Amino acid sequence: MIWMADGIEQRGFEDHTDMEERRKICMNALLNRPWIERDKDPQLYHWAREQYLEIRNWFANYPGYSVIMNRKLIKLEKVPVEAKSWMGFEGFKEPIDYALFTYGLWYLEDKSAGDQFILTTMVKEIKEFMNEQGLNVDWKNYFHRLSMARALKKLKSLNVLRSIDGQESDWASDAENHDVLYECAPCASYVLRTFRRELPSYQSMEELSDLPEEEDKKKRQLMYRRYLLEPFVGLDLWEQDLFYFHGQKNHLIGQLDKMFGWGGTKYKEGLLFFYPELVSDMELFPTLSAISDLVLLFCGKIRTMYELGEVKTESVSSGKIRLTRGSIEQILLELQYENGYRWTKEYRSMKSSQLADAVCEHMEQWEFGSWQDDMFFLLNPVGGRYYTQYGEVEIEE
Repeated sequence: MIWMADGIEQRGFEDHTDMEERRKICMNALLNRPWIERDKDPQLYHWAREQYLEIRNWFANYPGYSVIMNRKLIKLEKVPVEAKSWMGFEGFKEPIDYALFTYGLWYLEDKSAGDQFILTTMVKEIKEFMNEQGLNVDWKNYFHRLSMARALKKLKSLNVLRSIDGQESDWASDAENHDVLYECAPCASYVLRTFRRELPSYQSMEELSDLPEEEDKKKRQLMYRRYLLEPFVGLDLWEQDLFYFHGQKNHLIGQLDKMFGWGGTKYKEGLLFFYPELVSDMELFPTLSAISDLVLLFCGKIRTMYELGEVKTESVSSGKIRLTRGSIEQILLELQYENGYRWTKEYRSMKSSQLADAVCEHMEQWEFGSWQDDMFFLLNPVGGRYYTQYGEVEIEE
């Protein structure tokens, strides 16, 4: 630390502030990226390495996560409290996509960085191994090839594979006349999570969370895992531990502000966290997609209906509103009639059933609500915090 006075450069305070900002950037990057690669982002890698001990100790103490650091990358081993439908890979459409992604990693397991191979050899060995396990895959089946192509694209996006010549989409369209030359990249061995003990020793899915036996420590890790990975955590999730939650919520808000720069606000239905600016490493609501605009309009309409007494909450304490599929479609049709000229062509031309599917799927992804069955959607009170209307903007010439 260097202190100088009277107009001469003072660096101590600025350096401390810079370190805090760098740490927040690194924490958000580790939480939202698969990993930080040294070759792809050397500056960020250097910042994270610089504060590795503090970052590692915080993640170990609060959510109970491990941080892996080596000369190639720094990775946070993220484990959700429960698997959610929106946690899957974007672009994957069928369960077989995930199976082939996993078997792709199996094929790469004994290969080193820089090893090259062709796709036809890879899929032949994968098919033989899967058949030995009693699993059927047939590369003459176009949809199986399409699933394999999606798995390979994901492996490439993670920098696990590099295509040297050819494209898997061409192979999926015509396997007899197309092939792809791949090269194994250094990150292949870091995709799957590292477990604390041998995998066969786990007896249930709950054990895979690797939570501590000590009760208070377990509660703390569960709380931080939810707020770090889930967009909305309702107060009803803490019904069995309300005393613990209320005793810890101010500390939780302080820690997430200090380490990530998130602003926490207390509402009746629970805590909501906000980030003050758009950053590339974080996906924030509302998203840049047009579907977020529709969700905001829909929630604003429900809020108006609630204020007019046209819809009611299930109970005063829950604040949740049960909506039929028919009522959702009717509301969206009204919004489409009133505002459709402002919407993109895709949503302007959709039928009411398609609109309901798209809007409800987006709300489920952000924990605004969930389908109870095919007919009823339960809207969480967090939706009532948004009230949006289109307005006219004057542009000065």
